[in-house]
Amino acid sequence: MLTIASRCWLCQCPLHLAVQGICSLCMKNLPAIPPCCPRCGLPCAATHLECGRCLQKPPPWDAMIFACPYEMPVSGLVLRLKFSKQPELDTALARLLLLRWQARWRERSLPRPDVILSVPLHQKRYFSRGYNQSELLARPLARWLHCDFLPYALRRNRRTPPQQSLTERERKWNLRKAFTCHENLHNKHVMLVDDVVTTGSTVREISKILRKQGVASLQIGCICRTL
Repeated sequence: MLTIASRCWLCQCPLHLAVQGICSLCMKNLPAIPPCCPRCGLPCAATHLECGRCLQKPPPWDAMIFACPYEMPVSGLVLRLKFSKQPELDTALARLLLLRWQARWRERSLPRPDVILSVPLHQKRYFSRGYNQSELLARPLARWLHCDFLPYALRRNRRTPPQQSLTERERKWNLRKAFTCHENLHNKHVMLVDDVVTTGSTVREISKILRKQGVASLQIGCICRTL
């Protein structure tokens, strides 16, 4: 039987291993992550200490792990996954997040998550898109990290306007009481996966719910972080 060689999503060169999705040369040329706070993921002077923002008003999660700043070419791949009906990008992008998580785990000994959750879509948006991009990213990540993936633990109760069209203050009010959790996650190490974190309003609202459940630790994982 003839096999079709897989190609890099960025340069279209043939890949030795199809699961990689992005060749080693393109990986070396991805945008570098500047020194960022290990908790909120925003730029700061030191990568091993929490920034002044987090010391004064800590976010309701313990660590922020992202694969790349929200810059081309990775941001373009995320948009293709999200809006261009290309769910096959999920493994390549999830692998970027896995590599970054492994680096952070070696640096700071992050706890291995017991459970991985994905930011949910409202049913109408899910049906119109055909899939939840955050769920597609979380599924292989859970398999690689040997932990449980609970795709239906979180539910979006109401359809809200897209976050991209709102200001930071509007985003916070837009998501009030928009989510519920239907699993008992008490004393579990949890990772919450989203495709992009901009202001953090979505993951913040969900994190508050998970904190009320008494999770042991909470990590936010995303492909891109707006810096």
